[in-house]
Amino acid sequence: MGRIPIVDVFPSVSGGRWPAKAYAGEVVPFGATVFREGHDAVGARLELRDPAGVVSSFGLGMIGVGIDRYQTVAQLSTEGAWAFRIRAFSDDYETWHHNASIKVPAGIDVELMFQIAGELFTRAGADGTRPGAVRTLFLDLAAAVVDTATPAADRLAAATSPAVVGAIEAAPLASLDTYSEWQPLNVERQRAGFGSWYEFFPRSLGASQADDGTWTSGTFRTAAARLPEVAAMGFDVLYLPPIHPIGEAFRKGPNNSLTVEPGDPGSPWAIGGAAGGHDAVHPDLGGMAAFTIFVEAANRAGLEVALDFALQASPDHPWVKEHPEWFTTLPDGSIAYAENPPKKYQDIYPINFDNDPSGIRAEALRIIRFWIAAGVKIFRVDNPHTKPLDFWEWLIGTVNAETPGVIWLAEAFTRPALMQTLAKVGFTQSYTYFTWRNTKEELEEFLDGLSHETAAFFRPNLFVNTPDILHAYLQFGGRPAYKVRAAIAATGAPTWGVYSGYELVENVARPGSEENIDNEKYEYRPRDFEAAEASGLSLTPYITRLNQIRNEHPALAQLRNLDIHAADDDSILVYSKYIAGEYTTSGRPDGLIVVANVDPHSVRETTVRLDVTKFGIEPGATFRVTDQITGDSWIWGADNYVRLNAFAEPVHILSVRYEPDPSAEAESLSPAATTPTATPSSDGTDSH
Repeated sequence: MGRIPIVDVFPSVSGGRWPAKAYAGEVVPFGATVFREGHDAVGARLELRDPAGVVSSFGLGMIGVGIDRYQTVAQLSTEGAWAFRIRAFSDDYETWHHNASIKVPAGIDVELMFQIAGELFTRAGADGTRPGAVRTLFLDLAAAVVDTATPAADRLAAATSPAVVGAIEAAPLASLDTYSEWQPLNVERQRAGFGSWYEFFPRSLGASQADDGTWTSGTFRTAAARLPEVAAMGFDVLYLPPIHPIGEAFRKGPNNSLTVEPGDPGSPWAIGGAAGGHDAVHPDLGGMAAFTIFVEAANRAGLEVALDFALQASPDHPWVKEHPEWFTTLPDGSIAYAENPPKKYQDIYPINFDNDPSGIRAEALRIIRFWIAAGVKIFRVDNPHTKPLDFWEWLIGTVNAETPGVIWLAEAFTRPALMQTLAKVGFTQSYTYFTWRNTKEELEEFLDGLSHETAAFFRPNLFVNTPDILHAYLQFGGRPAYKVRAAIAATGAPTWGVYSGYELVENVARPGSEENIDNEKYEYRPRDFEAAEASGLSLTPYITRLNQIRNEHPALAQLRNLDIHAADDDSILVYSKYIAGEYTTSGRPDGLIVVANVDPHSVRETTVRLDVTKFGIEPGATFRVTDQITGDSWIWGADNYVRLNAFAEPVHILSVRYEPDPSAEAESLSPAATTPTATPSSDGTDSH
């Protein structure tokens, strides 16, 4: 404990045990709780050291009267290892200012107050680190405040003028300097925190079925034809399930059946066969040369390829013969297969990491290096929560020390402590509980927690669906549910993801399960995207617009800036995202208000109640909002009538206009603008 107590420094992960996280361009809050004994004032500043060793200083402001919490924000633009600490001090000028503003008007200790001020200004004038003009200002004040010929009120006004206060804020008159320990902060490339993911199975793209029922697999060449379409939707990461040879033993048939017919392709996660293991490409896809060409084509289209990394093996994997010690042998002599009761995966052997830790680590590192050399710098890791966390800490740390910028997405649908600690030990992003958060109350708690409680280390990737997960909300909510989930995922977090077929509203589940019927994990699933778009049934235009909005509005590239607002209806979710102009490339502030009807079966009318200060508007002011989906525009204030028709457009994504709007004042005073009656909009919704 230093002379001035500094506690609860943030952002900090487990007291600095692991670095806090940020990504290039992220606006990060910094602060601490700072206080001292008695009544003297304290101040605090942030000292921020960039990867080049340059230290910048920022003043901290109190964010909660009575709780001694101080905070500022800073934008981190450079990738690398940063560090920060908090400087706390006795604020001698503010202590004097507080006492003098009470005592001098009351005629108490008047000349004593000015003698103290004279000493403070003399000290400030002698400080050689201050600009010459500021030193002259303080030295002149030191003489003026003790001049009894000048009325006390005038001397007090001179000592508290804006020029004086500004100079003090720039460099406080401080004593009893105390410093926290330096805290680590790792800033990664922007894609680590902001991106749009699309998942497809290459074998389904271009797959064809003959008249006799036999299938011909799609290849990387046929899958490449889909790349421009994925890029045109605005996605920048293409995630591929495992592309390796698939085992024959205990191969699963359609819908996870144990009955397998000749030609059934099996699950890509049953890795390994006669053609090789984790460092091989399935021959049906065209082999390694075809993969290399595919990656190059994806890059040209503006897509990074993310590869699945599943540390498990089919019974036919070369590891089973070469390293039987890497698996668990049961008392009856059989090798244990993967289970997640009641699910059984007889076609997969899990790895036993305790039998030969060094051998398994060396092999995992070799595999990752192999794929990095092939042009992959993003890995979606299958079930990382079923492997030891010290293994991941070692592997991710080793790889990223060699190759900075590698991104790791954890497919960790597991307990909070385990999911969050995976993020702490190195995972860049993680799947979340988003699938199971569907009501207004659930989503408010979920989004607020992601944006504030865990943002120092946990980065969410809000996938709207996966090959494994088709929630009842999507099964029975129809097209409106698909729009709602996509809009919230795309605006609620900087990174979101879509599994192929979502745009076609594929919502039929296998009976008794939470996954699609005729699941693509076990069979070919060619889709006619072009026909769906031509018929007007595809959500491709909607998804494309969501990604356009994300790229047009820098507020959506931030994680920690989400604020929840109120609505009188229990099914209307409201939140805003805002970034100040000093942190945008245009120099203009950017604010968005999302209003979502999360009941996909209804038309809802309600009053939305906003804390407008959360997105940079003065209390009591009116402002123009424009729906980024429909183009409709309204004048809003703190309280606003909204009608959302789930069967037309269930979500408003409203941009806030900050430039002067000549029509706003007149419109806000017109009867139509002040009366709570709905104004029909072009898309069939009513909103005012």
